[in-house]
Amino acid sequence: YNMLVFCALCTEFYYDWSTFKGIKCSGSISELSDPLCCPGRSRGAIISQYYNRTMQLRRRRQSRPSIKDFSRSARPSIRGYGMEADEADGEDTEVSKRERLVNNLQNLSVTDRIRMLRAMPLSVAEKNELRFTKPQAHVYLALYCYTDFFFFLCLISCTVSSQAVRQSWYSWLSFLHSLQLWQMPLKRVSGRFGTGVLSYFIFLKTLLYFNLFLFLVTGAFLVLPQAVHPPMLPAERRPFSGLELLTGAGCFSDSVMYYGYYSNDTLHKSCKDDGAVQNDSVSNSTGHDCVSKRLSYKMSLAYFFTIGMAFFITCIILVYSMSKSFGQSFRIDKSHSILAMKAFCSWDFKVIKKTSVKLMSENICTQLKELLAEVNHKRVKNTVGQKLCRLMVHGLAWTICIVSTAACVTGIYFFSDYISRSVNQDPLLNEASLLALPVLVSLINLLLPGLFNLAAWMEDYESPSVRTYVAISRNLMLKVSVLGVLCYHWLGRVACWESFVGQELYRFLLMDFIFTLLDTLFGEFLWGLFSEKVLRRRRKPAFDIARNVLELIYGQTLAWLGVLFTPLLPAVQILKLLLLFYIKMSSVMMNCQAPRKPYRVSQMTTIFITLLCFPSFLGASVCVTYTMWSIKPSVSCGPFRGLQTMFQAGKLWVQEMEKHDPKLSVVARAHSYLVEHPLFLFVGAGIFLIVIYFYSQVVDGQRKIISLLQEQIENEGEDKKFLITKLQSIHEQKRTPARRLTSQVGL
Repeated sequence: YNMLVFCALCTEFYYDWSTFKGIKCSGSISELSDPLCCPGRSRGAIISQYYNRTMQLRRRRQSRPSIKDFSRSARPSIRGYGMEADEADGEDTEVSKRERLVNNLQNLSVTDRIRMLRAMPLSVAEKNELRFTKPQAHVYLALYCYTDFFFFLCLISCTVSSQAVRQSWYSWLSFLHSLQLWQMPLKRVSGRFGTGVLSYFIFLKTLLYFNLFLFLVTGAFLVLPQAVHPPMLPAERRPFSGLELLTGAGCFSDSVMYYGYYSNDTLHKSCKDDGAVQNDSVSNSTGHDCVSKRLSYKMSLAYFFTIGMAFFITCIILVYSMSKSFGQSFRIDKSHSILAMKAFCSWDFKVIKKTSVKLMSENICTQLKELLAEVNHKRVKNTVGQKLCRLMVHGLAWTICIVSTAACVTGIYFFSDYISRSVNQDPLLNEASLLALPVLVSLINLLLPGLFNLAAWMEDYESPSVRTYVAISRNLMLKVSVLGVLCYHWLGRVACWESFVGQELYRFLLMDFIFTLLDTLFGEFLWGLFSEKVLRRRRKPAFDIARNVLELIYGQTLAWLGVLFTPLLPAVQILKLLLLFYIKMSSVMMNCQAPRKPYRVSQMTTIFITLLCFPSFLGASVCVTYTMWSIKPSVSCGPFRGLQTMFQAGKLWVQEMEKHDPKLSVVARAHSYLVEHPLFLFVGAGIFLIVIYFYSQVVDGQRKIISLLQEQIENEGEDKKFLITKLQSIHEQKRTPARRLTSQVGL
């Protein structure tokens, strides 16, 4: 506090002295030549007049706090002279008006003192005498050098420190901004192709984060502990032939990649009598002397709770992302207002690099094209006959899509049944035959969307966004049907069926990636060359957003289904998404072009997240939950061998806790009522759906209210225009007779 008061005093002294120098240099020529500017008035009259003015000004400013209101213990008095001479008028008749004027001036603030001195019709010497008495002049002159230097140092240090802090903060923000994944490629795609293609790559980036989370969780709690404590493996191990990279079988079966490798033992970290530490893998060991100091890690419990918590946290993240995306995309924003904002307020003047300026200009230009296309879009009113004709075309297109999907799904079911029954004598051919079903499914997923695009061409949608949404729904119908048949085919077919399902999911994920690469090569690159060289078309093919997004959702559904049977499948999905991003990015920039009709896709990211949550994650969660709660695990492999269900591992653990400590019986009862009974799960799911429904209704109500308010604002604007037009017409009517009268008078 004392330092603050001292700095304030030094600052006040500095400004006082600067003011004195400014007054000295601001005198006019008449003031410098004549000791009295007004020869008709005496010096005493002038001093008496301005003494009265200063007294009035002081009385008005008595309620204002000043720095001299601080106690003397807080700051020592430097002025000293004349500070205690503030007494009423006429109390000390011996003190001259001049001295009282000096005292009054010094009790005024700096601004009032300067204003009063400048208004006095006195010379510079007289103003100096009134401004500073001799003792104060000595004090100011003695402190001037120190205060000036001190204030200069304070100013320089504050400036340098603030600039350093600001520069470090900006550098830190720039560093954090540069850590964002794929920042510059996404800007290039947005500037060249618009928000539709950009939403695909943003969705791919979101899936990458989900798989990274799954990989970290399963790797830390499942893969790493089992890799440190490997189980006993058979002496004869299959050699590596290279085909395992495609099939996922062979030597990969005896690795941490699949469910069957994990043991049902309790991993112990025990201590010897001599204090040394060793790691053991014991299922039911009780022969250690330091049992109380032993740390155990039960793989069955770790497997059950790791998968359960991973799905639970993923569900929370998905719901939060979906709600946030709903709030951002379903706002009521008229295209006219957004167009004005983009035209006048979208440029960032901090961008100075040529590449960044070019990217920003392309991005703004593309967004303006999308907004203008939305503003200029006009709905065509069709007649009744045209509407019936369009309904017939839509019905025919949907019939073709549904019948073709049903035929393909039926073929997949019978072919999978045939493959499961046929056995080859050659083990190499038998292993290669495992790729037949994934190849067939991937081929159907590649070719059937072309038929869907042909049906969409028949329907001839006016809006590109509506066409995209219809294509998404048809591709989603295909993917869900195929996955349903495959899930029915996988469960309970072989002895160690969990590892078999994990291998199947690995093969499907790998074949999906290979056929995506083939589609990128033949469907985009070679077709672009063929149309340019042979067909002589200048236009390149457009990027199919719906099909590519559904391929991502299909692959992510496989990853979620396989994390129970293949804990390392998220790592394979991460590698696939990384390669797919760079391949698709290069293909889009080289082989594709922007759509003919620019359109703004404000809600597409929200629709992608919604499809990822409900058909994809919800379906995978139902399959995994049904497997853990209802299906009996394999007897010969896995951490749940010997149990009736995977869920029984948690039940036995709770019973063991209650047996060792009866006080934990409350936990056992809570587990029995909340987890074992399916009613709690149904109630929780119902509450979850009700919350989502109410949230959507609230958002929809807010949208309607905002839309009504905007309509009211538009109506008020129209009313103002109408009133202004009426006033102008009335004014013109009044002016017309006046003009006629003036013309008649002139005549």
